[in-house]
Amino acid sequence: MKDIGQRTTEIAGLRHAIPYVRLFRGRTFVIKLGGETLAEDHLLLPLLEQVEVLGQLGIHVVLVHGGGPQTTALATRLGLPTRIVDGRRVTDAATLEASVLALAGQANTRVLSAARRAGLAAVGLTGIDGNLLTASQRPPVPAANGELVDYGHVGDLEAVDIRLLARLAEAGFVPVIASLAAAADGAPLNVNADTVAAALAVALGAAKLILAVAIPGILERADDPHSVISLVDLPGLEALAAAGALSGGMLPKAAAIRQALAGGVPRVHVIPAGAPDALLAEVFTNEGVGTMVVANGTGTAP
Repeated sequence: MKDIGQRTTEIAGLRHAIPYVRLFRGRTFVIKLGGETLAEDHLLLPLLEQVEVLGQLGIHVVLVHGGGPQTTALATRLGLPTRIVDGRRVTDAATLEASVLALAGQANTRVLSAARRAGLAAVGLTGIDGNLLTASQRPPVPAANGELVDYGHVGDLEAVDIRLLARLAEAGFVPVIASLAAAADGAPLNVNADTVAAALAVALGAAKLILAVAIPGILERADDPHSVISLVDLPGLEALAAAGALSGGMLPKAAAIRQALAGGVPRVHVIPAGAPDALLAEVFTNEGVGTMVVANGTGTAP
């Protein structure tokens, strides 16, 4: 039997969450799952169980996933080299085939299987389905170190068509989207999943973009997991980048955060996928567990 103190704490938490539930009912959250999260059942399943709670509270969720570790593992088995520059994969023709297999096949199916166990009615998609994402092949561009890099079959998004997602939301389904897009001629292109999530959040008018990552949040010092910044605005994010605190996979995440906020998404959250109830705590408490990013000023929850 629970003691009085425990019951009081739980009731206080419920009362505190009610205003957030009222605020977000009927709104859309776009949640991006990293490939590291997909690889571990003890990370993926609890996170999807929290997504199911959001659905019960009337919040529409769109899930976007990457598949970097899965693509790298498959490429290695196929004897293909892996090159990643500034957190983005260089994708030749053979690597594109591996990416399609890993993203649309292994990674997407893994999320769908876990979603079913979590009680979610999920539908697996890529950006190619329903003309959802249209992209053009990226021309060679300078890397952070000044080197001109040809990323190959990597796409820069040009258009987002949300009609299919609207139909799925009306029918009560949770879309699970692998980060592939189509060129104008229908050819598949590899697109960074953070970029896809940000573009969808803007197009859907989402209340939040949430990036579930393998680290505790945005770190003031990249080598110190205890240096989590709970709240930062875009000027602060730029200062971190200038100080070298953002590198590797955090570079496309920072770009996605800028893209989402510039497109009108009010809040972007970077949460630790492995922390207990991280998603619910970040959404329904003032304290949260990761990093909240706002456009300007200090900002406040929610």
